[in-house]
Amino acid sequence: MKTLEVKAVKRAEFGKKAAKAFRREGLIPCVIYGGSEEIAFTVDAKEIKPLIYTPNSYIVELNFDGKIEKAVMREVQFHPVREQILHIDFYRVQEGKPVAISIPVRLSGTAEGVKIGGKLALSARKLMVKAMVDQLPDEIVVDVTPLQVGQTIFVGDLKQENVTFVTPATTAVCAVRVTRASRAQQ
Repeated sequence: MKTLEVKAVKRAEFGKKAAKAFRREGLIPCVIYGGSEEIAFTVDAKEIKPLIYTPNSYIVELNFDGKIEKAVMREVQFHPVREQILHIDFYRVQEGKPVAISIPVRLSGTAEGVKIGGKLALSARKLMVKAMVDQLPDEIVVDVTPLQVGQTIFVGDLKQENVTFVTPATTAVCAVRVTRASRAQQ
C-alpha cells in the first residue's frame, strides 16, 4: 500500500469562527480518531491535494513536529457550491488491528462477450476491504476474460489473499451488457 507523508499542526481553537479563519489561510481543519486520544489539527490544502484528487488509496503519515501518526482517510467534506475542502476525518492505524479502507478496482483482460459486440461496464470503482496494514493491496485486479454477454462478476466471486471484503457480496463489480451488435451475433 502506498504511503503519503503530510505535515500536520495541532490546533487549539475550535468552532465555526476558528475553522473559517484556518480556511482563509489555506489550511484545512482535520481530526484523527481511534485509539487512545482524538487530535484536532490542520494541514496545508496544497499538501493534501494528491490524497484527495486521485483514484488511489493511501496510508497517510501525519507528521506532528517529528512524531509520525499513521492513518487512513475516512471522510472528506466539501463546500456544496465551490470545490473547497471544508474538513477531513482520519482514522488512526493501530498495530495488530486490521484496517478498513476503499481500494480501487482494475479490470484486466478482454471479455469474451466484448469480442462479439457486448459492452463491458464497471459498476464499482472502489471496494471496501479489511486487512492488516502490511497486507493491503494497492488495487484489486479483476480478470474479465471468461465473461460472456449478460454475465456479471459480484464481490462474492472475488478472492484475494489476506483480505476480507466489507462491501456486500451481492454488489456487482462489472458486467458485459447486451448491445444491438451482440444480439445480432447470437
